[in-house]
Formats: sequence, structure tokens, C-alpha cells
Amino acid sequence: MPRWVKIPAARRSSSRPLGDRPAKPLRTGTRRAIGLLGGSFNPAHEGHRHISVTAMKRLGLDEIWWLVSPQNPLKPVRGMAPFAQRLAGARAAARHFRIKVTDIESRLASTYTAETLTRLARRLPRLKFVWLMGADNLAQIDRWKDWPYIFHLVLIAVFARPTYSLRALAGKAARRFARFRLAEAAARSLVRNEAPGWVFLTGPQSPLSATAIRAAKRARAPRKAAKKAGKTVTNRQLLRRRLKAD
Repeated sequence: MPRWVKIPAARRSSSRPLGDRPAKPLRTGTRRAIGLLGGSFNPAHEGHRHISVTAMKRLGLDEIWWLVSPQNPLKPVRGMAPFAQRLAGARAAARHFRIKVTDIESRLASTYTAETLTRLARRLPRLKFVWLMGADNLAQIDRWKDWPYIFHLVLIAVFARPTYSLRALAGKAARRFARFRLAEAAARSLVRNEAPGWVFLTGPQSPLSATAIRAAKRARAPRKAAKKAGKTVTNRQLLRRRLKAD
């Protein structure tokens, strides 16, 4: 993160990730536009990176900050990888000098998105924040604590996701803030507005999800164990044959 940002960045290894470069200086006469992508990142994957790179291109954002959540209050603790592991995995997945992986929520001791955004806005008034989320989150954001306040606090960009988009656009939040929605063709002008304001972005979509990745890993685990057990038996059989031969 730039030195003028007062919130410390998460600790990083001594070696720089692929493509890591110093952040650009503060633009004269305007506020830097920072995209915020929050989540458990359990694990981080190419879909997170796809949304981030797309946001920078289509919205004209200066940087993207990944806010790795210590524990999402809407998700079970069981099955959640340790925070340090998820943070490290996010750094490995980011692979872009303008994507900053942070432990901001941990350092701010905030549990809810509304709390995080309020504290960031107070501490960093020189920045303009845009909350990034998939259509799946728009469909259920009315379950989030103080969710209408989020729309009034920051600009929002929603990205289409397979099977969720129609439900999201027909949902409670989209209907309540329908008059503040910008046309997709005007997406790049979003950062020139003040909240409330949001845009729904379509285009190429990543089919990846953290849930699917975890499910695939669980499915592979028994096969790996069986394969390993089979190799062990085979090795023992070979050893017995050699001993008998001797």
C-alpha cells in the first residue's frame, strides 16, 4: 500500500510476488479510486483475480484491495481454513502489482462490512472506495447487518455470475436502490459519482467458486489416500518377494 495510507498492510515475505511494483503516487486534484473485494478467500482463486482485473479496466480503478475476513458471520467456522493460510493463499492468487492483499478487517477488529467501510472512510477520507461483489452477494445482501447503509456509504459494482444474475436483479436490494443504478455503458463514470450509486457488469464470467474448489479437494482426498495405500501394499509385496528371493 502507499505510504500515505495509515492502515498497516499485512506482513509479506521478503520476496516480491510476481509483478509487484510500487503503487502509483496520489493523483493531483482528484481522489484515488480503490476497489474493495471482501470475502473469506477460502481459498482465493482465479475468479477473484478475474473480477479485480475487470474492475480496474472497466471502472478505471487505481487499485484493488482484497479484504481477507478473519471470519464471515454468515459462514460456519467449521471448514474455514486458518486466517494466515487464507491470507497467504490470497497473495499467491493475486499476481498483480495493483491488487493488494490486506488484513485490514483483522486490524480494525471489525466483524461486519458496514463497520469496515465506516472505519475506512473515516481514516482514509482522501480515497474513494468502490465495493466489488458478485451477483450471488447482491441476491442475499439484505441479510447483511446495516446493508442499506452500505449503499449510502460507498459506490458498488456488481459482477454477473452464472445462475445468480436474474435472481439478484429481482432481489430486495436491487429493487430498493433501482433509481441509483447506472447503465452498464456508463460504468466508467461510476467513480465520478457519490454514493448511493451502483452498476451491474456483464461479460465473460469465471465459473470458479471457493465452495466448488473445496468440494473438489474433498472428493480427491479419498482417491489419493487409496492410491497411497495401494502403493504401500505393492511396496511391501515387492519387499517380501525380494527377501524370499534372497
